[in-house]
Amino acid sequence: MAVDKETQLSEIEDEDELDEEPGEVIESPPPLKVGEEREIRSSGLKKKLLHAGHGWETPNFGDEVTVHYVGTLLDGTKFDSSREREDPFTFKLGHGQIASELDHGIITMKKGEVALFTIASDLGFGATGAKGVPSSSVIQFEVELISWITVVDICKDGGIIKKILKKGERNEQPGDLDEVMVKYEVGLADGTIVAKTPEEGLEFYVKDGHFCPALVKALKTMKKGEKANLMVQSLYAFGEQGKDDKDGFPAIPSNAVLSIDLELLSFNPVVDITGDAKVLKKILKEGEGTMTANEGAAVTEQVIPGLDRAAATMRKGELCIVTINPEYGFGSVEVKRDLAVVPPSSTIFYEVEMLDFIKEKTPWEMSNTQKIEVAGKKKVEGNILFKSGKHQRAASRYEKVMQIS
Repeated sequence: MAVDKETQLSEIEDEDELDEEPGEVIESPPPLKVGEEREIRSSGLKKKLLHAGHGWETPNFGDEVTVHYVGTLLDGTKFDSSREREDPFTFKLGHGQIASELDHGIITMKKGEVALFTIASDLGFGATGAKGVPSSSVIQFEVELISWITVVDICKDGGIIKKILKKGERNEQPGDLDEVMVKYEVGLADGTIVAKTPEEGLEFYVKDGHFCPALVKALKTMKKGEKANLMVQSLYAFGEQGKDDKDGFPAIPSNAVLSIDLELLSFNPVVDITGDAKVLKKILKEGEGTMTANEGAAVTEQVIPGLDRAAATMRKGELCIVTINPEYGFGSVEVKRDLAVVPPSSTIFYEVEMLDFIKEKTPWEMSNTQKIEVAGKKKVEGNILFKSGKHQRAASRYEKVMQIS
């Protein structure tokens, strides 16, 4: 009963545009009540709600939906029924695989919803009719939306198609600098497994790339806990070159299309503190609230500017690892510390936990005695920084002295 007439979302949006005056508020119609019928498209598609669904989300064109449906004429004569076949129908929205206009109705449905759609003859099977449907017949479909899988064309060229099998938590997605923990299994069209992570997963930095270009591109669209299947064309996999057998897995042939089951177990955000990747903060545990030590708070100052800058971005309770380039660390000199000697031009790492910070008073909140005490402290810090060759940092301390005085 399918009609091969592809429908594009842009066409719907164009048809639904309204001429509105500047500042005019266009109100959406209220939700349908059970038993209520309404025309949902000016072309003549009507919807009657038979059973309310769950939640608020609805599928989009391109998504893969699973439905039960019963097609009838206005006199009740059945011409098609997935229920009688006892086999729910799964298809991609936007291609009119049951009836082209019906797809426009399904995108208004919630999971578990049952609705009756009435389709005018010219929108159904028209003058030609179909098996069991006389020409120019008004038809009806009772549809139950069982479930759907969100489908995303990641590169907008069909090269990486992502089907979301399980939605993730929150809204954050990993970026190039972040460290991710993932599980995946890669297969060919014939089912041959060509790569697989250990059961506990695998950890790597997104910017370093991993396995094939598609994996990294997909990860940057995922949320923590999300599970997805990727259908990857060879352009985003291994192309004409293919891949040799490795780690006990068979080789990947030339121009192979890959199916990747991918799960983003977790990720640690990495923040470029200085904007030049010379001070990086990897967050192991998020802090509380929104205030950071930089927002009118005072922490113990450090001679190492990289650690100072990182601490200024931290929230109470935050735990992180800070990677500091020599330029923001000890520079080109050898430094003796309590536990070891730091060689010249060393990149150093700190594990830092922000236990607490004290909000620093503004100058007008201080007594004269407090102003003298704080100004003296800033001056000493400026002198230490100046002697260490950190002239810009020293200047900022001296400026604070002037502001307080």
